[in-house]
Amino acid sequence: MALFPALNPPIKDWHGKTVWIVGASTGIGRATAAALYGHGARVIVSARSAQALDGFVRQCPGSQALALDATDAQAVQDAAALLLAQGPLDCVMYCAGHYQAMRADALDLNDMLRHVEVNYSGALHLLDAVLPALLARGAGHVSLVGSVAGYRGLPQSLAYGPTKAALINLAETLYQDLRDKGIGVSIINPGFVQTPLTAGNQFNMPALLTPEQAATAIVQGWAQGAFEIHFPKRFTIWMQVLRLLPDRMFFNLVRRTIQ
Repeated sequence: MALFPALNPPIKDWHGKTVWIVGASTGIGRATAAALYGHGARVIVSARSAQALDGFVRQCPGSQALALDATDAQAVQDAAALLLAQGPLDCVMYCAGHYQAMRADALDLNDMLRHVEVNYSGALHLLDAVLPALLARGAGHVSLVGSVAGYRGLPQSLAYGPTKAALINLAETLYQDLRDKGIGVSIINPGFVQTPLTAGNQFNMPALLTPEQAATAIVQGWAQGAFEIHFPKRFTIWMQVLRLLPDRMFFNLVRRTIQ
């Protein structure tokens, strides 16, 4: 018997399960879709790039592509209605993301709002579209992709970090509300992963992972019934320590090591 019971119903067998991943054209989303397909899941991939999605379907016959812009609430509603008419959704993952390094002395309001639209509002559109069906069924799992950048305020993360912090808080609140209704909730907080979003970074990215390594960690986290899935541990545990530090110590440490 485990010392601490799983916070979510573990998902170990994906055969016969239907998974919808929004933000699956590249990076973590696409790698996770491929991993789940390999585990026998019926995978539906969504993103803005129809061409990239079609390429995934060619590589993974039997999967389904559904192009959409996650910032378009009606498009998300229409997509969810189409998929739910085909059958229940067992897992829904929001992985769409926008990232641009930014500091306060070069604040770009339009780009900051774009971060909010893609990283946070898009997740809300998806929740609004699928939660009624999940609640009516009393089953399913919702997973949001956050980031360790949402733990505390970090240099160059003026636009990105707050949206990921919002997703972490959102997932924690969703978990409280849905845990007794048969619906699992998880937040995925990666460290640095080789994706188009991080390709432009001009700073050192410690413990950098491939998207495939990230996907493996995510699938393992779901199998363990975890609420927070963070990786790689050798990096993310230190980031979690930063959350516990008093403000003065945190700011001094960041100024010396991360600037």
